[in-house]
Amino acid sequence: MNVKQPNTEQILEFDKVKKLWMTLALTESAREEIRNTQPCISESELHTKLRETSEARTMMEKGGNPPLAALTGIREYLMAAEKGDCLNPGQLEETGIALVAVMRLKNYLERCKQYDIPLAYYAENLDALEDLKEQIAIQIRSGRVDDDASRLLKSLRGEIERTKERMREKADAVMRANKACMSDSFSTIRNGHICIPVKKEYKFKIGGSVIDKSATGSTLFIEPSAVAKYAEELQILQIDAENEERRILYTLTAMLAEQAETMRQNMKVMEKLDYIFSKGKLSMEYGGVEPEINTDRKIRLKNARHPLMDRAVCVPLQFEIGNKRDGADIRGIVITGPNTGGKTVAIKTVALNCLMAQCGLHVAAEEAYICMNSSFLCDIGDGQNLSENLSTFSAHITNVLAILRKVNSDSLVIMDELGSGTDPTEGMGIAIAILEELKKSGALFLVTTHYPEVKQYAEQEENVINARMTFDRESLRPLYQMIIGEAGESCALYIARQLGMPDAMLRNAVEAAYGKDMQESLREAAYGKDMQESLTILSEENGEIVLQKESTPKIQKCRKESRKQEAAGKFCLGDSVMVYPDRKIGIVCQKANEKGVLRVQMPDKKIWINHKRLKLYIKAEELYPEDYDFSILFDTVSNRKLRRQMEKRHVEGEEIVVIK
Repeated sequence: MNVKQPNTEQILEFDKVKKLWMTLALTESAREEIRNTQPCISESELHTKLRETSEARTMMEKGGNPPLAALTGIREYLMAAEKGDCLNPGQLEETGIALVAVMRLKNYLERCKQYDIPLAYYAENLDALEDLKEQIAIQIRSGRVDDDASRLLKSLRGEIERTKERMREKADAVMRANKACMSDSFSTIRNGHICIPVKKEYKFKIGGSVIDKSATGSTLFIEPSAVAKYAEELQILQIDAENEERRILYTLTAMLAEQAETMRQNMKVMEKLDYIFSKGKLSMEYGGVEPEINTDRKIRLKNARHPLMDRAVCVPLQFEIGNKRDGADIRGIVITGPNTGGKTVAIKTVALNCLMAQCGLHVAAEEAYICMNSSFLCDIGDGQNLSENLSTFSAHITNVLAILRKVNSDSLVIMDELGSGTDPTEGMGIAIAILEELKKSGALFLVTTHYPEVKQYAEQEENVINARMTFDRESLRPLYQMIIGEAGESCALYIARQLGMPDAMLRNAVEAAYGKDMQESLREAAYGKDMQESLTILSEENGEIVLQKESTPKIQKCRKESRKQEAAGKFCLGDSVMVYPDRKIGIVCQKANEKGVLRVQMPDKKIWINHKRLKLYIKAEELYPEDYDFSILFDTVSNRKLRRQMEKRHVEGEEIVVIK
């Protein structure tokens, strides 16, 4: 049976967190990455994501918000330039603004290097293309080619204005000499020509060409002959000016096309940083902290909050699971308490914070110790204030069975109102059967319930424990606080089997609800044909339904070693390495420091870069002979010159820095 899974993000309200998160990003690429963010199952990758979030927040707290920009449309301009098209002044001006943004971001990161934050070294991957930026700033202003873009253009535009002025003067002189023939005292522009308004009856008295006439036909707009002789000169000047503007635009477009790849690299870095800084901004929005990640199946939250709730009214949650009690590891918590007591909010708060942590985000808590989970499995309905019916129970069991197919020892499961929606006795039995299955899986699970038998089950089982939401009996108001270790104050079997619940679980449900000796009496009772058939099937030995497990991803644990040791073991001086994400080849010219950052010689510069962004391409021993002098590659000219001098004689006050 194919079952459509509920959207876990919507159930836990992570989709609302994402909407808030996306408002803090500027580039569409970063917003798309936020939209597609999923829990990370690689421990080393998750540590990297969390470190980036913490570094971004620290950098903003010390250096202010980064000067990021959206860079909308720049990729399209680059493609047009590479195809040989000519960009218009507005497009070139937007490109210049983008380059200014790159320069400002690079300067911001350079300033933040003083705080010794590795994220600041992204500055090495930004190139503001100073020459191109300066040329665009000089030649393009206010969406047009500036007069000072070239001497020729300035001269041509000046001559155009002088010619137009002479044409206006000639038109005014004709009007003054023929005042009686004019219907108005001002010249005008019609169809690109300077014209004078002449009364119709004096048409032949004024020498020139009729360009237009008034709506009534009583006035003719004539271009005087004295003005027309300048028109051809003006047209030639305008064509020359347009050609010069086009030449300037093509030159700037060609310069941009030559730097297209560098510009794309700038955009990639800015989009990457936009995504990283958006995580830091989100952490500042709800006052998050970096969680400590473990793979020991333990969760501990101190003063945890739902990140979307008002901090002023939200009661902090104290939560712990996975620790030992009476010599047994607690894997499940059964939460009880009155309606509106905060049970659902509590389990959502735990699961949402764990989900956010595994997506590389800070959590809304004072302290957090969170384990990695291979899956987040939820069954939370909104029927607490509605009369429940058969379809509600069917949906509930369908969802539970889907969860049980996926659950494993690395899962986190939350279920609200376990076994509700049907006859209380049978619902209680099914609730205990579900808990038994969850316990066998080894998963961490949190469930809420009202059944007293389920509380007794939790009290008797060694890996399960009760918890209650506090309640003020005098005011009858919930206090929204969880106390762990204390319990608070339909035809379900047939439907469950029809939906695929295994027979073994159903037998547990019947025994839990009615006892081992009750099945015979149930057959004799007036439970109807369907129930009798169900109980008959349960007593048969053959043809049992068995729960089919589905494969789930495994957590990838990283080795416990320092960054410097890890980098030192991977790279040696002279190794040829591939730099990601650009996949460019460089040579290691300085070994890793205590932060795991080493220096790489690229074709045109030396850069500092974290070892995790490098991949060994060719070992140094395959490239160079034994005891090769790397100073030939990496020493400066002055250093090599000094070395030769010192081989001949002592040089006072000078020292050669040896590359190790």
